[in-house]
Amino acid sequence: MNEYNLNTREGRWRHFGSVDPIKGTKPTEKELMTDLQSSKKDFLFEIDHVGIKNLTYPVRIGDFQTVGNFSLSTHLAKDEKGINMSRILESVESHYDNGLTLDFDTLKKVLITLQTAMKQKNASVEVEGIWFFNRYSPITNLKAVGHADTTFAMMVADEEIISQSVTIKAQVTTLCPCSKEISEYSAHNQRGVITVKAYLEHSLPTDYKEQILEAMEINASSMLYPILKRTDEKSVTERAYENPRFVEDLLRLIAADLVEIPFIKGFEIECRNEESIHQHDAFARLKYSK
Repeated sequence: MNEYNLNTREGRWRHFGSVDPIKGTKPTEKELMTDLQSSKKDFLFEIDHVGIKNLTYPVRIGDFQTVGNFSLSTHLAKDEKGINMSRILESVESHYDNGLTLDFDTLKKVLITLQTAMKQKNASVEVEGIWFFNRYSPITNLKAVGHADTTFAMMVADEEIISQSVTIKAQVTTLCPCSKEISEYSAHNQRGVITVKAYLEHSLPTDYKEQILEAMEINASSMLYPILKRTDEKSVTERAYENPRFVEDLLRLIAADLVEIPFIKGFEIECRNEESIHQHDAFARLKYSK
């Protein structure tokens, strides 16, 4: 049995089974290595999307730094075996600046870089991130940080935008109209979850996210606030009582506002109430194209 010097790292490694590397026969220089992905022959089908998912990467949305979860892909021609995955990360890294600015202008630049590097006819990205923003309490005007989940999606072909959309998921308060109508006093309320996927024109105002979020929250019984003092809580409670909403009501009111926003081409909405007097949730969903 070999004895190793356990006072050294190398000795401990060998004691735990490490061995010397073998002397291989395959080339170590990149130029001499076989590049299977660049093989050219008939591979039966072209592929619409091939790339990577679940890339965690620092991003900036508005004034706040956050984390994005990326899915990036390109087309792959019928006569090509595969893509060079490392070029996807290289394309993202080339636009890094203390995080990647998460807006459609930046995403278009990333996709054009990716499309060019891959020599493919189109490229796509979908990225999820938490959008942080300042929110002020309704009476005392105290500032705190609120948030909503966002997903940005874009496809480019020949350096032109084919489609772009943003999905915003936010929470609100909903108060039951039926409960208010039949009860001698009070009414049950709960937290509602609204998800809007908006299909967007290529030219957008700087506050497009804020306009969509406002349509989602203003039509609820009440929006949510990070900080509420006593006078704020009274205001929120009374506003909810004055504006009862079924999920059906909320869905239709949001849709009516979104229809009037000129940069939205179409949308999908889901409203879901986490029912406070049932063990199930209530939901409603619709799609609309202008």
